[in-house]
Amino acid sequence: MQHIFEQGTKDITLLLLHGTGGTERDLLGLAKEIDADANVLSVRGQVLENGMPRFFRRVAEGVFDMEDLRFRTDELYDFVKLASVQYGFDASKIVAIGYSNGANIAGNLLFRHHNSLVGAILHHPMVPDREATMPNLHGVNVWIGAGTNDFMCPPQESEELEQLLVNAGALVEVAWFDYGHQLTMPEVQAAKAWYDQLFG
Repeated sequence: MQHIFEQGTKDITLLLLHGTGGTERDLLGLAKEIDADANVLSVRGQVLENGMPRFFRRVAEGVFDMEDLRFRTDELYDFVKLASVQYGFDASKIVAIGYSNGANIAGNLLFRHHNSLVGAILHHPMVPDREATMPNLHGVNVWIGAGTNDFMCPPQESEELEQLLVNAGALVEVAWFDYGHQLTMPEVQAAKAWYDQLFG
């Protein structure tokens, strides 16, 4: 997988997962805002939609190709495990930071793979897989950034995702912002405050 790895001075690794049309460089600045001392593993999505990188295919806007989502999630999980060996970071101390499409596959890592992440910052995610048999997420911390006017990701998506994660044992905080689908500085600052309390 096309990716960037940056060695930090802490044992936490930030797994960066961009939105549709992004690249592995998109969230590097965001990672520095959240934790400038962490390792960074930033991955480019393997699927192209009209020339735009994504992490999995979709049938239509907001309608996921579920078979591809599951395959790509497992592929990402395997890649991160291999990268942890290659670069020597602790695979049990990974915090994902995903935006939109990247947040959806980060969420699906939690839905499919026990102990894949110790935490996740999900900017504007949807429920990835309603048919998943959720693993035990006890001890996993998740922060969800949601927009009250998000046309791509209506509020009930964030609320349902929160409930599914909580039911599986995760500790979840949802922060609401009076914006749409864009990622704003107040949202980044709120995510950082949450992160600093748990991982800073």
